[in-house]
Amino acid sequence: MGTNANASSYEELRRKRVEENKKKLEELKLNQLAQSLKPISVSSVKKPRIPQQAAVMLPVRRSSRVAELPPPTYKEVPLEPLGRPRSYGGKRDLLSRVYASDKDRQYALEKAKELQSGLASETPSFVKPMLQSHVTGGFWLGLPQHFCNGHLPKYDEIMTLVDEEGNEWPTKYLDRKNGLSGGWKGFAVDHDLVDGDALVFQLIKPTKFQVYIVRVNRHEDNNNDVSETPDLPHSENKAEGGRKRK
Repeated sequence: MGTNANASSYEELRRKRVEENKKKLEELKLNQLAQSLKPISVSSVKKPRIPQQAAVMLPVRRSSRVAELPPPTYKEVPLEPLGRPRSYGGKRDLLSRVYASDKDRQYALEKAKELQSGLASETPSFVKPMLQSHVTGGFWLGLPQHFCNGHLPKYDEIMTLVDEEGNEWPTKYLDRKNGLSGGWKGFAVDHDLVDGDALVFQLIKPTKFQVYIVRVNRHEDNNNDVSETPDLPHSENKAEGGRKRK
């Protein structure tokens, strides 16, 4: 009997508490507030109408310093790549490399310096002896750092190499590495450059080199005087670099 009495008293207290809560909700009008907060459909929302005059674009205010300059354009313009020089398949036979002797290398270097001394003084130039890494395998040509700092662009650029016959080869100049990469292999292969050859690079335009090749004088060719200093352009065209032929 005691258990039933306790259960009935608990139920009575619970019922009274529920009734009290309902009265409080009614006093606070929370039920009405909950009804007003039901989600509103997007379609029922009316978009504000923009007056036609407000849609007219007004001229942008510009500083007096640039008022007379043409307005800037923000149209995206695709960047033009530096270009891809010709690719040359295959590699030279690294096992058949021939290394120039010190005597032959010095002979070609002296001939190249002699050639350089006859070039127009207003066009900068330098002499570059060829090593195996320049003409076989990696085909990377490092240029003198002082020459690059003083005369070449401060960014990657396509440099054109012009041989003594006027033929041109585009090569990629890498500013941070101070050297020629893509395209140099084509020039080296087409001109059969070998270890010991000495090249004279004359900067005839900001991105164009006139290149003179002095062939290394092998011992077996010394008697035949095969290695000769290449002819230079006439002095009338000094803008393209050169001196009169002797």
